[in-house]
Amino acid sequence: MTRSLPNSRDAALLARAQRVVPNGVWGHMATRAIGPGYPQFFARSEGCRVWDVDGNGYIDFMCAWGPNVLGYHHPDVDAAAMAQLKDADIGNGPTEAMVELAELLTETVDHADWAMFQKNGTDATTACVTIARAATGRRKILVARGAYHGAVPWCSPSLVGVTAEDRAHLITFDFNDTASLDQAVAAAGNDLAGILLAAFRHDVGRDQELPDAAFLQHARAVCDRTGAALIVDEVRAGFRLDVRGSWAPYGVKPDLAAYSKAIANGWPLAAVAGSERMREGAGKIFVTGSFWYGAAAMAAGVKTIEILRDSDALAHTEAMGLRFREGLDAAARQHGFRLRQTGPAQMPMVLFDGDKELQIANAFCSAALRHGVYMHPKHNLFLCAAHQPADIDRALEGAEEAMKEIAALGLQPA
Repeated sequence: MTRSLPNSRDAALLARAQRVVPNGVWGHMATRAIGPGYPQFFARSEGCRVWDVDGNGYIDFMCAWGPNVLGYHHPDVDAAAMAQLKDADIGNGPTEAMVELAELLTETVDHADWAMFQKNGTDATTACVTIARAATGRRKILVARGAYHGAVPWCSPSLVGVTAEDRAHLITFDFNDTASLDQAVAAAGNDLAGILLAAFRHDVGRDQELPDAAFLQHARAVCDRTGAALIVDEVRAGFRLDVRGSWAPYGVKPDLAAYSKAIANGWPLAAVAGSERMREGAGKIFVTGSFWYGAAAMAAGVKTIEILRDSDALAHTEAMGLRFREGLDAAARQHGFRLRQTGPAQMPMVLFDGDKELQIANAFCSAALRHGVYMHPKHNLFLCAAHQPADIDRALEGAEEAMKEIAALGLQPA
């Protein structure tokens, strides 16, 4: 039976926040922008579940927008972080944990000869662009049209507060389109510093697209020929698909990779992993942050990567994703809908055929929320190693009830 979600404490917190925080909550993580009924504030998380401030619990298929890869409050990861925290976290310089983490990254990521650390994904992608320019002495960066690489002026999806000069040296091309890439390369001429690609195409509100091996090989060849840097944005996909790097199965090695989100299972950490060719450029640039040497997060990163490397966590997550995908398809067909589920099963995009305005997706996700299942109507979902068969099956029960409800409302594809 559908729950009516209490939201009195959530509403009160939002009212308080609006007095002291611009717009109350802000940015792409403002769940108010998803749809009606979504709570803004959360009180607790454990495994694959979250609870809002009014006590409503949900099986979570956003995983904090990606950082939760092993399960919220994974005991071994948190124990490593807390043990480090007792000794030192922030000081006048790094701790041994930084060296251990850099060593582990270079041992694990197939293209990495060195690593440097930050706190956010945007820090890492921006550092990659800066390193590419320092290493090549050039300015132009090629980016796929519609891709998201962070929330600062050079790459923000919003143009508010952004000037044309902030993006003067960006040239766009179409993902997986070699002809379009070649046109962008020609436009850059002798000023090409780098080609920046997401691990796979995961733009909001559209079908996801895995990279074509021939396209990646072509991009690699272009960079080899021109001396430009091939950069992969692993912020969203890194350590969810393959610990060696998301492009390892394709046999293509980037020069630079930006990591964050899953690298430390929710502890605040980002990293750039680079090839020997980029070492000198990385050593020349000036980048810093007040908390970038935080040792607790680095200890958490070491433990997270070790678990992902030495266990079946990623294979299990993929299996749970396939179980969820198949169950959603069955529930949709039962009630007269057809789904398009694209991308890796661990990070699926779930869209309804014929749902151009996302009315069906919005109604479905709102209904699923009332049945204790937290999803998103136009952003890729995330699964984690804490999702177990019983969790998936319970979530599918809620999804089936949600499908039944939106069918009863008469919502049909255009």
